Amino acid sequence: MAEGCPKTEVLDSPFFIRTSPMEVETENITYLDPLEVSALLSSGGPAEKIFPGFEERAGQLDLLQYICTAFNEDKIGVFEAGTGVGKSFAYLIPAVLWAVQNKERAVISTGTINLQQQLFEKDIPAVRRLLGIDFKAALMKGRQNYLCLRRLHDSLAEADLFDEEKEVLQEISEWAKICDTGSISDLSFMPSSSVWQRVNSESDACLANRCPFFERCFVMKMRKTASDASILIVNHHLLFADISMRASGSGFSETAVLPPYKRLVLDEAHGIDAAATSFFSSSVSRFTFIKQLNKLYRVRKSAAGLLYNLQGISSCADCVQEAVAAIQLIRVRLGDMEDAASAFYAEVSSCRLCEATAARASDFISKALLLAQEVDSLCASVRNLIDGISEEEQAQQAVWETKLILRRLESAALVCKNFSEWEERRASVFWLEKHSLEKGEFYPVFYETPLDTAPLIYANLFEPVPTVICTSATLTAGGKKSGSPFSFWLGRSGARFADAERLMCASVDSPFDYKRNLLLNVAADMPLPNKECFQQFLEDMIVRLVRASSGRALVLFTSYESLLSACAHARRILPQEGIAVLKQGDDDRFRLLETFKNDTASVLFATDSYWEGVDVPGESLSHVIIVKLPFKVPSDPVFQARCEDLDSRGLSSFFDLSLPEAVIRFRQGFGRLIRHSSDRGAVSVLDKRLIAMPYGALFLNSLPECRRCFDCADEICSAVRRFTDG
Repeated sequence: MAEGCPKTEVLDSPFFIRTSPMEVETENITYLDPLEVSALLSSGGPAEKIFPGFEERAGQLDLLQYICTAFNEDKIGVFEAGTGVGKSFAYLIPAVLWAVQNKERAVISTGTINLQQQLFEKDIPAVRRLLGIDFKAALMKGRQNYLCLRRLHDSLAEADLFDEEKEVLQEISEWAKICDTGSISDLSFMPSSSVWQRVNSESDACLANRCPFFERCFVMKMRKTASDASILIVNHHLLFADISMRASGSGFSETAVLPPYKRLVLDEAHGIDAAATSFFSSSVSRFTFIKQLNKLYRVRKSAAGLLYNLQGISSCADCVQEAVAAIQLIRVRLGDMEDAASAFYAEVSSCRLCEATAARASDFISKALLLAQEVDSLCASVRNLIDGISEEEQAQQAVWETKLILRRLESAALVCKNFSEWEERRASVFWLEKHSLEKGEFYPVFYETPLDTAPLIYANLFEPVPTVICTSATLTAGGKKSGSPFSFWLGRSGARFADAERLMCASVDSPFDYKRNLLLNVAADMPLPNKECFQQFLEDMIVRLVRASSGRALVLFTSYESLLSACAHARRILPQEGIAVLKQGDDDRFRLLETFKNDTASVLFATDSYWEGVDVPGESLSHVIIVKLPFKVPSDPVFQARCEDLDSRGLSSFFDLSLPEAVIRFRQGFGRLIRHSSDRGAVSVLDKRLIAMPYGALFLNSLPECRRCFDCADEICSAVRRFTDG
C-alpha cells in the first residue's frame, strides 16, 4: 500500500484496499493495492495466461506501482518510461480499476489521434479482457473530425455552384447513411481540406436541439456515449478546449467539452507545452474574414447571402445597404493591410512585432486598426438589422447563424486591435507568418501567442484535477546524472508551481538491449553546420550512409529547404541502385509511412512531426540519420521572444531553453529506431557538435548506453554496413 494512506481493510477484490470510514470523515475512497495490481502483469499472473508470448517487464511493474500510488495520494505523477516499457497498460489498468471502483471518470489524453485509435481499438479491449471487468470506454475527438449533417445538407443544396466538389459531397452523403461515427478517419477516402471544412462540425455553429438533424447528429451521439463512460480517450487539443471552457466559468463539476472528471493521464506529455501554445494562440488571415463575409453577402449570378434572408423579415431593411457597403470596404482594408504586412516581413518567412521592428510595423498596424474599425461598423449595421426583427422571427436559423458570424468577425477584429496595443500586452507575442497559395502567391497570417503557457496549464489543469499522471519516453534532459533531470519539463509544463509533496517524479528504463542492438555514429570529419560547405558534404554523406544500410533509412532534418536539396541529390543517384527515395509531402502521412514500411529498400526524407510518432519496427527501418542537432531556429518569433524574456530575467536562454528543448527533441528522433526487442540498427549523426562542443555531453548522457563509432566518414559507412548486415 502507498505510504501515507489511512488505516485500511482488505476488500474481496484483491486489487483494492478501502479506507476505514471510522478513520476518514470525507467520502469513502477505495484505494489501489500497488502490489496486487502489479501481479496482473507479473510472471504466472493473468496476463501470462491470456496473452501469447507475454513476458514480465520489471520497468512496467515499477511504473504501474508508481501510478497506483499517485492515484491513491492525489499526486501529480511525472514518469519517464523508456521505449518498450509498456506504459499504456501501466496507466490503463490503474485508471480503469480506480474509475470502476470509485465511480470516478478517468480521462486519457494523447498527443495524436493515431495513438487515440490504438488505445481504443487495441489496448482497451485487451485491458477489459485482462481485468474481466465490464466498463465503458469512449473515444472523443475534436468536433472538426466529425461530419455535420446540416452543413452537408446545405452544401449539397448549393452544389450546382461548386461543380468540382459536387461528386465528393455526394460520396460523403452516401457514406453518412451507413456510418455509425461520422468521423473522417472512418472514411474510405480522404476529401480535400476545402471540402471537409464545408461539412465538418463547428462548435459555435451548432444549432443543438434546434437542428433538424439533431436526432442523428454524430457529435451528440459521441457526447452521449462519453457521458456514460468510465474511461475517455481524448487528445491534447480537445483536452485544452475543455480546460479553456472550464476556465471561463464552467468549473469542474459540470460538462464542458468533456464530461466532468477527477483523474487525468497525459500520455506523450513531453508535448504538453507545445499543445497549450498552439491552442491558446489566436490567428487571423484574409480567409478568416472572407469566409464569414461571404456568408453574409456574395455575388455570383446575383446578390445572395444571409443579409438578404434577414432583409425580408426586418423593419430595418435599409441597414442591408449599409452592411454591403461596409463589407466592400472591409475587402479593400484587407488588401491594404496585407500589402503593408508584406512590406513589414519583406523576404523572411516570419517576423515578430517588437522594439527592433516597431518603426517599420507602424503602417501595417494602422491598417489593421482601420480594418478592425470597419468590422465594428459592419457588425453595428447588421445588429440594427437584427434588432428590427420581431421576437417570433428571431428564432429563425438565419438570425442565429448571422449572430454567430458577428461573434467570429468581432473575435478576428480583436486580434487586429491587439496588435496596436502590443506594448501593453507583454504577456503575448505578436507575429506574422508568410503562407503560400497554389499559384505562388503569398498572404500573411497574424498571430497572438502566449509568452508563457506554464501558469495557464497549472491553474487550469494541475491545480484543479486531483490526480494527473504525466508520462512519455522523453521528459528529462541530460540523463539521470544531471541532478534535476525533470526540471526543464516541470518548468515548461507549469507542474513546478505545485507543492513539492504533491509532485512524484521517476524514470523507468527501457528493457531493450541497446548495448547489443544499436550503433551510434558521429561523423567526426564533417564540417560544422554553420559552414557553407556543410550542405554539400551532408548530401554526399547521406547517399553513402543510405547505400551502406541498403536503404531501410529515415533521414531527419531540421530544415525543409535542406531536405529538398538533399532529397533531389539522392533521387539522382539512389533509384538507379534499387533504393526508392520517399519525401515528406509526397503523400498523406499515413500512406507515406505505409509505403516506407512495405518497401524494405527505401529511404524516407522527413522533418518536423516525423521526429516523433513514427513507429516502424522490423527490417524496414534499420538506420536513422540525424542531419543536425534539433535546435530551434533562432528566428522563430515565439522562441525568440521566450529567449529574450529569459535573458532579461538573468537566466540563460541557451542553457535554460534552447539546449534542453533540443535534447528532448534529439531523444525523440533517436527513439524512432528501436521499437521492438528484436530491432537492430544504427543511428548516424552528421552534426559533429555532438562530440566537438562541451554541451554535446548533455545529448550523449541522455541516451541509453549503446555501441559507439565516432570516426571519419569512411569508417562510419563501413561500420553501418557491418552492423546492419549482421
